[in-house]
Amino acid sequence: MSEVLDKKNSRYVLAVVILGAFLIPFMGAALNVSLPSIGNEFLIDLVWLSWIPTAFILANAAFILPFGRLGDIYGRKKIFTSGVIIFALASLMAALSPSGILLIISSFLQGLGCSMIFATGVAILSSVFPVETHGQSFGIYIAAVYAGLLAGPILGGFLTQTFGWRSIFLFNIPLCIAILSLIVLKLNQDWSGSYKENFDIKGTLIYIPSISILLYGFTNVFQWYGQLMIGLGILFLILFIIIEYKTFNPLINPRIFKKIVPGISSLTTILMITSTSAVWTLISLYLQYIQTLSPLIVGIILSIQPLIVAIFSPFTGKLSDNINGAYLVLIGMILISMGLFLGIFIELNTPLIAIVMLAVLLGLGNALFSSPNTNIFMGSVDKKFYGSSSAVLSTIIFTGQLLSLGILILIFTGTLGGLEVVPSQYGTFIISLKDTFTIFTALSIIGTLIISLLVLKIGKNKI
Repeated sequence: MSEVLDKKNSRYVLAVVILGAFLIPFMGAALNVSLPSIGNEFLIDLVWLSWIPTAFILANAAFILPFGRLGDIYGRKKIFTSGVIIFALASLMAALSPSGILLIISSFLQGLGCSMIFATGVAILSSVFPVETHGQSFGIYIAAVYAGLLAGPILGGFLTQTFGWRSIFLFNIPLCIAILSLIVLKLNQDWSGSYKENFDIKGTLIYIPSISILLYGFTNVFQWYGQLMIGLGILFLILFIIIEYKTFNPLINPRIFKKIVPGISSLTTILMITSTSAVWTLISLYLQYIQTLSPLIVGIILSIQPLIVAIFSPFTGKLSDNINGAYLVLIGMILISMGLFLGIFIELNTPLIAIVMLAVLLGLGNALFSSPNTNIFMGSVDKKFYGSSSAVLSTIIFTGQLLSLGILILIFTGTLGGLEVVPSQYGTFIISLKDTFTIFTALSIIGTLIISLLVLKIGKNKI
C-alpha cells in the first residue's frame, strides 16, 4: 500500500523515522568511545571487547534483508515499531549488564532492533511522501544519520566521562519512548507493497547463519575449527546464491550483478567499508590507552570524519549528477588510501595533528566516494530491481563493517593473544595497530585499482 498522508501527519512520520535514523549511528559511534571504560570495569581483553561492536553490526548485517522483506509483506510500521521496542529493551539490558558476556548479548539484540528500524525507515518515507518530495525527505533522513555519527563520539564521550559507560545505553530509552508515543498517538495506518508475495524462508535460513559462521571462523582463523567455519560459511553463501537464482521472490536478486558497473561498484564499496570502518574503534583505543586522553576529547577527535562527510556529501552528490561520478569515486579512494597509509606510521608518541590529518583525509575521501558511488550503483540497474538493489547496497555496507571488525579481532588475537592493554603491552598494541592499518591500506589500494577499471570502462560518458 502506498498512501500519501496529509502534511501534518506526514511530519509525524518524518519525525519518527529521523529519530530512528539518529539512534543507529549514535549507538555505534558512542560504543567506540566507551570501550576502554567497559574493558576496565569488566577486566576483559581486547578480543572480547571488540566483540561488543562486532555483535551489534553482525545482527544488522544478518537481519536487515529479511526484515526489509517482512516489512514489504506484513507492514513496515509493524517491523519498525517492533525494532524500536527490541532496541529499548536491549539498551536497558545492556545498562544493567553485570558481565561482558551479557553486554555482548545485549549489543547483539540492539543490532537486531536496529536492523528492523534501518530496513524499513526509508521504505516508510517512500510510502508516505509524494515522489516529487522524496529528495527533500531523504536529505533530512541522511542529515539525521550524520547527526547520530557526530553526536555519538561527543555525547558518548561526555556521558562516559561524567556518568559512566552505562549512561550511553540509558540515553537511548527516552528517545525510544518518544518514537513509540508518536507511533501510537499519531500514526494509525501501515504501509506495505507485497501483499500476496511469499517470504523467502529457505533463503533466509541459509543467509543468516552463513554470515554468522563466516565471521566466527574469520576471527578464529588460526584454529582448525575457525578454518572449518570459514569453509562452511563460503559454501552456505554459494548455496544461498544458487537458491536465490531459482526463487521467484528472493531476498537478493543476483541478476543485478550481471552488468559490470554494479559489480565493480559493489566490490569497491565493500573494500572501502572494510578498510575504514574499524579504524575508529582502533583509534579510540589508541587515544585512550596510549595517549591517555579523556573520552570527551577522544569523542571530539572522532567526530571530525563524519562532520566532513556531512558537510561535503550533498555537494559531491549533486556534482555526480553533472559529471562522471566514477572520477569522484576514484579521487575519494585515493584520499582514503593516503589516510590509511598515514596510520601505518603511528607510534606511542605520535602528535595528535597526525591523527587529525588522518581523519580529514578519510572524511574527504568518504564524502567523494559515497554519494557518487550510490548514484553509479543505483543508476546502472534496471528499475524493476531498485528495491532489491537498495537492500543489497545496505547489506554490502554492513558486511564490510563486519569484515573490518573481523580483521581487527583477528590481528588482536594473533599479536596480543587475548592480553589486556596494560603498559607492558603498549608496544605490542602498536604493532597490532600498524599491522591493521597495513592490511586496510592494501585493501583500499585494491579498491582504487578496481574503480580505475570502472573509469576506463565508462570513459568520458556520464553514468
